[in-house]
Amino acid sequence: MSHALIIESSARQQDSVSRQLTRDFIAQWKAAHPEDVPTVRDLAVTPVPHMAMDLLGGWMKPEDQHSAEERQALARSNTLIDELLQADVLVLAAPMYNFAIPSTLKAWLDHVLRAGVTFQYTANGPVGLLEGKRAIVLTARGGLHAGAASDHQEPYLRQVLGFIGISDVAFVHAEGLNMGGDHQEKGLSQAKARMAELA
Repeated sequence: MSHALIIESSARQQDSVSRQLTRDFIAQWKAAHPEDVPTVRDLAVTPVPHMAMDLLGGWMKPEDQHSAEERQALARSNTLIDELLQADVLVLAAPMYNFAIPSTLKAWLDHVLRAGVTFQYTANGPVGLLEGKRAIVLTARGGLHAGAASDHQEPYLRQVLGFIGISDVAFVHAEGLNMGGDHQEKGLSQAKARMAELA
């Protein structure tokens, strides 16, 4: 049985294109995998704190030296990593904010990229430990950025996911959403067609 983990990061609840794509993906996924109930983590509803000393301390200090805050931060990281480890398919819903991913999604990544757990350092450099998983990234963009220098989403996410061993990454870009005319309709229809191939 394949299991999907879906990470929502849009600050908007209503009229969010990335959330619309996520809803469509879940419907298609359930039709193809009726035995699976996807795990959905909404970073707008339940934000993950940004990187701070309590998380670093939880990672780096011996357990008997942890403060209460460090224990809590470590437990949060463990929970997020466990969700990722249990998933066969990771779906990241990522609207473009100022040419990049939302800071809430960056905070989630900071919790799950963890030495010795999702990657390890070797004599030949870092090695990802999550090989065999695949990822689908659903983006929503006001302009046209795919393949352009202004796209700081796709290159970053490919690198960071590859760093933990997820090299099978597909992107679904809904672009031109704020450009008027038929750009929005075209961008959405192309994204939905592409997503149907992947679910």
